[in-house]
Amino acid sequence: MANDMISLLKDLENNLDKPIDDLLRLIKKYQKADGSHWNYAGIIEQYKKLAGTQGLKKFNPKLVEKILMKPVRTLSGVAPVTVLTKPYPCPGKCIFCPNDLRMPKSYLAEEPGAQRAEKNYFDPYLQVTNRLEALNSMGHQVDKVELIILGGTWTAYPLSYQIWFVKECFRALNDFQTKNDSLKIQEKYQDFQKKFKESEKKWKTKSFLNINASENKENFSELQIKGEDISETYNELISKYYLQPENALGVVKYQKANWEELELEQVKNETALQRSVGLVIETRPDEITPESVKNIRRLGATKVQLGIQSLDDEILRKNKRGHNVAVVRKAFSLLRQAGFKLHIHFMANLYGGSVAKDKRDFARLFKDQDFRPDELKIYPCSLIETAELMKYYKKGLWKPYSYEELLEITAFTLTHTPLYCRITRMIRDIPSQDIVVGNTKSNFRQIAEQHAIKTNQKMQDIRSREIRSQSFEMDEVKLQIKNYKTSVSQEKFLQFTYQDKILAFLRLSLPLEKKNQVIDELDGAAMIREIHVYGRSLAIGQKEGEDAQHFGFGKKLIAKAAALSKKVGYSKLAVISAIGTKEYYRKRGFTDGELYQFLDLRKIED
Repeated sequence: MANDMISLLKDLENNLDKPIDDLLRLIKKYQKADGSHWNYAGIIEQYKKLAGTQGLKKFNPKLVEKILMKPVRTLSGVAPVTVLTKPYPCPGKCIFCPNDLRMPKSYLAEEPGAQRAEKNYFDPYLQVTNRLEALNSMGHQVDKVELIILGGTWTAYPLSYQIWFVKECFRALNDFQTKNDSLKIQEKYQDFQKKFKESEKKWKTKSFLNINASENKENFSELQIKGEDISETYNELISKYYLQPENALGVVKYQKANWEELELEQVKNETALQRSVGLVIETRPDEITPESVKNIRRLGATKVQLGIQSLDDEILRKNKRGHNVAVVRKAFSLLRQAGFKLHIHFMANLYGGSVAKDKRDFARLFKDQDFRPDELKIYPCSLIETAELMKYYKKGLWKPYSYEELLEITAFTLTHTPLYCRITRMIRDIPSQDIVVGNTKSNFRQIAEQHAIKTNQKMQDIRSREIRSQSFEMDEVKLQIKNYKTSVSQEKFLQFTYQDKILAFLRLSLPLEKKNQVIDELDGAAMIREIHVYGRSLAIGQKEGEDAQHFGFGKKLIAKAAALSKKVGYSKLAVISAIGTKEYYRKRGFTDGELYQFLDLRKIED
């Protein structure tokens, strides 16, 4: 491993004058002994130790700065921290979904976030702490954190586990730089492992709590599912080799909490050094009910990732999705009425689909008032050996899109996404070694963007217009408003722009009905669903620099939203605030409700 690191560092030294994307691709060529890739924090740490030795040149701060140019991840104004839930039975039976027994349903062990989760027992406290330490060591500000909880179907986990998981995420934020319980937590899992070892023969498998990736790969190889001939399902195997031992060992009792325990950590986080300015969970449309929506909000969530995959009932049926388009419509309605940002997963190249059908369905996402999401992930289907789709591929019933077909649909999504929506990701980050057939180019978004530019097609989604670190002239900044309707609201997308770049935006929702069908306290209220100001993430309260975050754009957007809401007859303005942004809104006149904060518009001057 040391020799590989020396080789990597020498390569970086010799290519220092090349663009950052070339360096990042170079980094991906190198792997550790267990097959995983070096993270940027690890490379920087090793470089500081090894510079000037073993044939390396003297320490060059420019090399560190070049690697740190990757902080595009914090140029959106917040530091994203992704954590995964543990493997658990999923209500879905989708034929395209991977069945990796080391991971929660649909995730693969070689994915970067999955690797971090496995190394930390899938424990939320350890994952958050580990990620904060890595980001902090790379020079990122971690005062404002967006917690992104992934891992199959969130709402299918027991509610007590959901509460515990989120509570531990908040506790890790609250403890960071002041207290660290990581060692105590690790000792707890080691104790569980010891107990498992004592009765290992009973479970007929190796410990599911092992954090060594290469050992886990070997230990679970005999159990691993083969998609073309599934004898035991993912749910059956997870129940047998995870849930039964967990119950017997007391893991389940350890991984549970109540609302009061969560609320205690939430209150602390309102003024903590590291605050949650966003909390995201992912689930399925058929898991969305008025009760689950209330619970998701009570956890402190502000955004829901919803796997809709397709808007074609026949394609959903053929892929054993387990719900139809009508269920998706209902889920959108319930979540939007509760003020959540809607982050949708859309899959092209599903069994029974075609480029023409994919284009039609994608266009429907924005033409149909029942949908119109705020964010998107575009995931063309890739074949994974553990997925049931293998059987269809072997029979010649499904095949991956050609390069030309994939380029056609990805370019179409880029050029047919409206300015109020953000394409967060295009092409899932699946390790190439896991893909049987399908796209293995991780930079396909860039390819599609270049194609759109070459063919004179306009891209206007939020991500393609973000100001990032670009400078701007304040006197040329404009406030623009995009109006669009949904089945339950009149939406106003307020944005500050400079030339063709976006500096800040606010999503204002004006419900069509006075009575809210999901949350009683929202009756008669206009709703701020999101405020986002771009620029590198700075410390809370920090005013230096000329980033978009520090020109008062957020305050101006709130004032405009209040004025617009009052003008059309609303007496109160609600905001779906994150736990760590409550203080921000209080300073701007909002008062706390049960699950939301409110501004009395009657006190606002016209």
